[in-house]
Amino acid sequence: MPDLDLQPHHDGSALYVANQRPQLGDKIKIRIRIHNSIGKLKQVLIRKSDSGQSVFTPAVKPLIHRHGWDWYEGVIVISNPEVHYRFFLENTKGESFWLNATGFHDLDQPDRDDFRINTHNTVPKWATGAILYQVMPDRFARSAQADKREAPLWAEPKTWNSAVKARGNGVNEQFFGGDLKGIEDHLDHLKKVGATILQLTPFFPAGSSHRYDARSFDQVDPVLGGNSALASLVSKAHEMGIKVIGELSLNHSANTHEWFVSAFKEPSAPESGFYYFAERNTIYDSWRTAETRPKFNWGSAEIRKRLIEGKASVIARGLKAPFQLDGWRIAEAGAMGRLRQDDYNQQVANTVRETMTQANADSLLIGEFGSDSSDQVQGHNFSATLSYANFTKPTWRWLWNTNQYKEEAQIGLGRKAISGDELRQLHNCLAGTSPWHLRLHNLNALDTHETGRFKTFAIPGAQRVAAGLQFTFPGIPHVYAGDELGLDAETGEGSRTPMPWNGERETDSSMIETYAKLSQIRKRHRGLTEGSMRWLYASNEAIAFVRESKTESVLVIASRGRERKLEFSRDAISGVEGATNLFGHGSLRVVGGKIRYDAAELDLQIWRLPSAVR
Repeated sequence: MPDLDLQPHHDGSALYVANQRPQLGDKIKIRIRIHNSIGKLKQVLIRKSDSGQSVFTPAVKPLIHRHGWDWYEGVIVISNPEVHYRFFLENTKGESFWLNATGFHDLDQPDRDDFRINTHNTVPKWATGAILYQVMPDRFARSAQADKREAPLWAEPKTWNSAVKARGNGVNEQFFGGDLKGIEDHLDHLKKVGATILQLTPFFPAGSSHRYDARSFDQVDPVLGGNSALASLVSKAHEMGIKVIGELSLNHSANTHEWFVSAFKEPSAPESGFYYFAERNTIYDSWRTAETRPKFNWGSAEIRKRLIEGKASVIARGLKAPFQLDGWRIAEAGAMGRLRQDDYNQQVANTVRETMTQANADSLLIGEFGSDSSDQVQGHNFSATLSYANFTKPTWRWLWNTNQYKEEAQIGLGRKAISGDELRQLHNCLAGTSPWHLRLHNLNALDTHETGRFKTFAIPGAQRVAAGLQFTFPGIPHVYAGDELGLDAETGEGSRTPMPWNGERETDSSMIETYAKLSQIRKRHRGLTEGSMRWLYASNEAIAFVRESKTESVLVIASRGRERKLEFSRDAISGVEGATNLFGHGSLRVVGGKIRYDAAELDLQIWRLPSAVR
């Protein structure tokens, strides 16, 4: 078995799959690179799915030889909308191996871990290479107009410099009065961070500051400025080259929602079928047993019409004038439409996608999942996901501060302070089996408005390293407002800290420059926005990987502790002598047949190198 740096490699990127948007029946070229250290090869085959069965393609043929690597090319037919495949390698010594989406193996592997390609790649081009910035309107900025509005009846008004209550009763009633005009006034801050997408958490009238408990979908909450404020914000953002995505929960509403109020204890009401009522509409099913959040029943044709289906639906109206949003993020996407024997989940997601395509074919649909979504999402509805599983949790677990004893609910149970190699394994298993177009647009979040802040739980100084991974792993960097200021919080509620525009809270002034520089590097290098990902080194304390496109390679080294023995084969990457450091000011050394780097504690280095195929 070759060492990690010289193991055969394939992924779904354009370097290995020529056609990134195949159609049913297409014959597409598939490449694999194999280093000569594996020995003389007898045959290389592709095992693929075909209408519920598996078949082997004819042997793939050598194409080119570069820097000790042979590139092989074969052809597969897109015989179904979704195709999965893996590689079989046999050398003349009688040794055989398998390469699938989780890595290189001696023994055959289950189909569930195959590479995947499908006909569902409809991701808008503007999303590739994007950087997303998430904002909770109540906590971002307060305009002068906000002072003229009365606080809602549910609210406990706060001043902008008030401490945020992080636990217990009343956390969701804290009202700081941020509004949409306040966000518009600070769009220059998003530009400085490098954001190309502004993602707003819900903005419909509700009974809390987070607004996931909607009371109506007929208008934008007047407390935030109403319909005109959202239209103005989107228009200004578009002028500045920033896309805007709204958010909806299609899983539940508030029990104060006008639909629920009409149907409660009224079985004959038109909205009675919108929820799971029983005993003459006196009892009902709720999300996570929270009586204030009754579950939607998507068996109702009328609720589909009002919320997700057709030109007059909430989904469609948000994408058209006067709002002209560029997409939607769907909260609790894995839970919507599912209760006991009912499972309308895919029907709902498909309908949302169809309605969005009709209203704006260039729109982006994001699904928020609390756990691994790779078995649920293939791209035919959601084009991007936030699951926490493939990036957030592994990164937290690697850089966890073992000298503090707090726990973070979203990160959940499991070992902390894992090794760099375990981070690699987790990411491969949880991201590698997604089709490449999904992997390239998964949201890489360090934290969100539903988690504590990464900085609070990590080794002091580790946020710089984690942000580097966030901007260099395949996917869309997801920056939660305040991360770039180095804010702290132990809980999701506590992380909803008003932005300290006037020094109201302690910040880390170095972080915004770090985020800005990483954003610039990412935007300037195709290797980071669309390139493949190949691991070169992984130990307890350090990891190294390379992102490769047809035009360049980008080498990334990140460390937790000092790693003096970080090295990999000179054949692993090409052109190291001409490497240009983009971040960290480090230098690579060539010693014999090895490339070496002496990694310091909490080190992050990024280099540009020539293309692997030139």
